[in-house]
Amino acid sequence: MKPYLSVIIPYFNAPEKLTRLLETIGKSKKAPLYEVIVVNDGSFLPITIHNLHISGALKKNIRVVHLKTNKGPAVARNRGAAVARGEFIVFLDGDVEVFPDTLSEIAKIFIDDPDVVALTGVWVKEQKSKEFFPNFKALRDWSYWINERDKSGYYFLFSTRIAAIKKAVFDRLGGFDQAYPAPLVEDIELTYRIARRYAIIFAPKVRVRHEFEGFFPIAKKYFLRAYYWTKLYARRKRFDPVATTLQEALTTLSGVGVLAFGSVSVVAIISTLGQFTLPVQIVGSLFIAILVLHLFLTSKFLLFVYHERGLVFAMRSFVTGLVLYCFIFAGAFLGRIIHGRS
Repeated sequence: MKPYLSVIIPYFNAPEKLTRLLETIGKSKKAPLYEVIVVNDGSFLPITIHNLHISGALKKNIRVVHLKTNKGPAVARNRGAAVARGEFIVFLDGDVEVFPDTLSEIAKIFIDDPDVVALTGVWVKEQKSKEFFPNFKALRDWSYWINERDKSGYYFLFSTRIAAIKKAVFDRLGGFDQAYPAPLVEDIELTYRIARRYAIIFAPKVRVRHEFEGFFPIAKKYFLRAYYWTKLYARRKRFDPVATTLQEALTTLSGVGVLAFGSVSVVAIISTLGQFTLPVQIVGSLFIAILVLHLFLTSKFLLFVYHERGLVFAMRSFVTGLVLYCFIFAGAFLGRIIHGRS
């Protein structure tokens, strides 16, 4: 019997994470008929149906596609979609875990409204780790999707941590842009192509768990994502509700401005031996104005984390956000220099 959903998972050198994901898929409740396609993306820790440590019943629903060399998630997902038999494709990252109702909620949306073409879900805010940064990142993303997004927006980011689309539409669009060798902005680029004709709805009941990394891996991703997004921006010449709204751009600039003018103010005060001369007063006034603007632009998130974790966590979140905005700004600035000339 033909499956209704084809779940596609790119895999690269993380057998424990893949096993946990597959186990959670196997615990799905009231799910329609589905298949799972694992694309082994040139991993040096290869997998087969036989060495997957999961139940025999679940193994019957799994196929493994092997790529000889590592091509990146865009190629891996396209290769999985090419052999998918379901009417709808569900994309999952290999390091998430689904809830028992995740697949059934996806199916319910498509069944209840046949006009829906694509949807994106959300990763929950809870983390197993007690460390600050993974929890900050989880709350930052949750607030972004739940508290800060324009709920009347026509389309949302087709986030491959958890997203689904009609296979016929995905095939017609040509899938993900395979020019990206790593998880960079291939989801944003595909989002733009989907949104030319179709809405991508946000489905908050379609949830996955995701454990976030530490500061530097995330900061690097922010830098690279901002860098490659500027190439897309150079083509479109406009902000959007997917990657960067105008408000988000202003938030980044004001965050960098807080650190820059704050540092200049301190240096100016020290260099004048604590005398508040006119230049020092001007710099100080600019710092206060930019700080107030940035606090206003980030107020929803800061109030959210204050209610979730308290004042100290909110203060740490504010400072951490300032540093991350510098990484985003640096990536975007470098991208504009390079891509702006292309």
